[in-house]
Amino acid sequence: MGLPEVLLVHPGGPFWAKKDLGAWSAPKGEIDDGEDPRACALRELGEELGPCAPALDAGDLIELGSVRQKSGKVVECWAAEADFDPAGLESNTFAVEWPPRSGIEREFPEVDRAEWFDPDTARQKLNPAQADFVDRLLDQVRG
Repeated sequence: MGLPEVLLVHPGGPFWAKKDLGAWSAPKGEIDDGEDPRACALRELGEELGPCAPALDAGDLIELGSVRQKSGKVVECWAAEADFDPAGLESNTFAVEWPPRSGIEREFPEVDRAEWFDPDTARQKLNPAQADFVDRLLDQVRG
């Protein structure tokens, strides 16, 4: 069996527009009060990828644990085997004042790109703390 490809998302908005290496992420988001972490992972997958997101159940998810990013944010991650065509990306949007102090509020996609990467490239593209998830996934695949 060959190594799996890893689906990563690139954050949308003007701050991230010209950033690449170290800027990508696993699809993720904030866990609502009382929300099951697996249910959150599935909800966020749908919000970030849109209607073409893979239809997964909580039982399909392989737990990869958590990491603490440099910002202090703790990110939990799961993996699953699924198909997704990045051309079908339709992310939720968010509003931000742009340019700063302009008084103009603009809307941007939460995720502006999604792409499949081989494990080595994924490690380079990912937020540095999240690169551990690739190794954890490979450990799971190798059994």
